Amino acid sequence: MINKIHNESCLDTMARMPDDFIDLTITSPPYDNLRTYKGYSFDFEKIAKELYRVTKQGGVVIWVVGDATIKKSETGTSFRQALFFNDIGFNIHDTMIYHKNGLVKNHNRYEQNFEYMFVFSKGSPKTFNPIKIPCKYPEAETARKNSFFSNTNESMRSARSGKKRKPVGTEKIKGNIWYITTGHGHSTKDKIAFNHPAIFPEKLANDHVISWSNEDDLVYDPFMGSGTTAKMAVLNRRNFIGSEISKDYCDIAEKRLKTLP
Repeated sequence: MINKIHNESCLDTMARMPDDFIDLTITSPPYDNLRTYKGYSFDFEKIAKELYRVTKQGGVVIWVVGDATIKKSETGTSFRQALFFNDIGFNIHDTMIYHKNGLVKNHNRYEQNFEYMFVFSKGSPKTFNPIKIPCKYPEAETARKNSFFSNTNESMRSARSGKKRKPVGTEKIKGNIWYITTGHGHSTKDKIAFNHPAIFPEKLANDHVISWSNEDDLVYDPFMGSGTTAKMAVLNRRNFIGSEISKDYCDIAEKRLKTLP
């Protein structure tokens, strides 16, 4: 069943998996009424419990989700789901933000331009390969003090002694708000992928694959959609398993994978 997208419910796919099988799950489930999903629905609580069972100790689940605005109020689905994952045994390791350039017009509130990326771990994550970004001010001091006064005193001592401040490295670990450009020509270069109504941005999937897994690890997406998680797993030398209940979307994903070297 490895390195294959299964045209079925993810509950059927996971039922064939042994316990402690998956290193990393990356997915964005259809939530509230924001996405029409070929008329299908899913049992969130059963899926969350199965994800806990099949995830290895030290494994991670990336759950990308937002909230619809219904009757002028946000649903709060994202928070309820996060707390349920916590109740069944996962740690809420990090609450990350996926900031996208597309806006949903809400009119009587600030425009919505982000989704949550919950990082759930089964125990402590066994893998973390942090994404690095260039330091904006590499000439700044390495030592960071805890208050304005201690920083000031440190600067004064450096000035009196004539010693040069020690430079930091040229890179630092990226923060947990990820700014990702979406839309045609940005989410992916694969034109066929845009036959899916909600494409997972390749950069988002790629950076999570790198961060929370190693080569030859097994990456799962229970809502594979257009196949982005599988594509990024292959390109980063990971194995994958996908579940996708829509035959149309399976066909899109398979066509994308066939173009890979």
